[in-house]
Amino acid sequence: MSETEEFKIVNELKPGLRGINIKVRCNSKNEEREVISRRTGETLRVTEALVGDETGSVLLTLWNEDIDRMQEDHVYQLSNAYTTVFKGSLRLNIGKYGSMEEIESDEPAEVNLENNLSDKVYEQEPRYRPRYGGERTSFGYGGRPYRSGGRSRRDRRRY
Repeated sequence: MSETEEFKIVNELKPGLRGINIKVRCNSKNEEREVISRRTGETLRVTEALVGDETGSVLLTLWNEDIDRMQEDHVYQLSNAYTTVFKGSLRLNIGKYGSMEEIESDEPAEVNLENNLSDKVYEQEPRYRPRYGGERTSFGYGGRPYRSGGRSRRDRRRY
């Protein structure tokens, strides 16, 4: 990371940001849990850490070895991070193109827990939308009934 790159502060974070460079102090880590990857079927470890600076705090999603690397009350520099909304809550993510590095620094000196950005509720766009308008009903999409005697033409195309 070059000296000219700009660092954000936690208070500037909002949903949908990419390429975030930020220095944060780890306040706490939640218990880790195991999840099964939908793509590969492998078992992964995941948890959240409450990180922040003097302007605010936010939940940082940690996966696998990053869980072991992050320690409470240590300062980290995150490069090329991004924000998402998960279950209506703002999350900071490192991702596969980002990096986390522990740094020897007294800044940020403390974490502002009063301004927890992850406590705010955000509206989330639906992940999947019907292709043909309307909500899915027992009649299909948009109130049109499925054809009798088997799958609709739309369903047959999927197989």
